[in-house]
Amino acid sequence: MARREKDGIWVKIAAAVFYPITWLGKRVTRGAERIPRQGGAILVFNHISHLDPVVDAVFVHRNKRVPRFLAKDSLFRIPVAGKIIGGAGTIPVYRGTANAADSLRAANEALREGKLVCIYPEGTISKDPDGWPMRSFPGVARLALTNDVPVLPIARWGTNHILNGYTKTFRPFPRKTVTIYVGEPVDLSGFRGEDPPSNTTLMRVTEFIMNDVKALLAEIRGEKAPDGFFNPKKAES
Repeated sequence: MARREKDGIWVKIAAAVFYPITWLGKRVTRGAERIPRQGGAILVFNHISHLDPVVDAVFVHRNKRVPRFLAKDSLFRIPVAGKIIGGAGTIPVYRGTANAADSLRAANEALREGKLVCIYPEGTISKDPDGWPMRSFPGVARLALTNDVPVLPIARWGTNHILNGYTKTFRPFPRKTVTIYVGEPVDLSGFRGEDPPSNTTLMRVTEFIMNDVKALLAEIRGEKAPDGFFNPKKAES
């Protein structure tokens, strides 16, 4: 039996807070055995609810790994919560500032050290009217092409039925089913070799990875996924 990855006091505190919250959903998982029990890896999730980081962190921790999320730097300024997530190894993202590259450097370092990095390429909760993944940021592609580690697409559905950030509705009862589906590692061999990768390549890789996430989500929902990705900027114009 695989041993649990060494964590620390802040991870234990986060677990004590997060595990009871996940009782809000009846958990169904598929493909969890694909998460590497040791060594660096990138877990790529879709994002549909503010509950996602809690549910996803507990899911990864139940599989004996310590999740290191990329998260907006503003979260680190929240009293108490910011201290916990920072101490637990969460990596701040300074989007749109001179420090933007620092978040990727920290993530690259974590992967080189054999740690597991979790990322929401959409950057925020999907604004797609039907909850499908929207157009994503290329940071996930930079990480994936820079590091020779498994890149696993993961779809999750059901947290949005408990807490919907856009309609601001919270419906804990009756308990909803939250399904998490881990796919096979993404084969990026056809994109490697360009150093540094062009912006075009980065966007192609990002969409390539997110297409796998979308396909998993379609299986969970039992629906046909739409072509392409919702672009909130175009929708607002």
